[in-house]
Amino acid sequence: MKIALGSDHAGFSHKEMLRTWLSGQGYEVKDFGTFSAESMDYPDVAHPLSAAVEAGEFTKGILLCGSANGVCITANKHAGVRAAIAWLPELASLARQHNDANVLCVPARYVSEAQAQEIALTFLKTDFEGGRHQNRVSKISC
Repeated sequence: MKIALGSDHAGFSHKEMLRTWLSGQGYEVKDFGTFSAESMDYPDVAHPLSAAVEAGEFTKGILLCGSANGVCITANKHAGVRAAIAWLPELASLARQHNDANVLCVPARYVSEAQAQEIALTFLKTDFEGGRHQNRVSKISC
């Protein structure tokens, strides 16, 4: 599975850990940045990552920032992206099962690195249930 990974400065250390860890789990990971803990603007990473997921270049994306709100709002500007914030594995699971989310947004200031791993793995391993949820997901695009 090809994963697009990105963060702003607040999510940088978690992103670095996830990049190494996900690669070790057998995922093909492309790092969209940022490449340091120096302050930067999250849309500069979230837009290119989301465009690549929308274009089908990556199966899923993972974005991190302090609260996950900024990257989630930005990612959801892309018509082919369904981004969801998750700070618990259960939320990541529901985002996949019920909403067919294709971009996970993790609030790095509110979860540990171990929790980020568990949230990401849950997101990547959970399938969309389809069925009654497909009709709802089909109504999302404007």
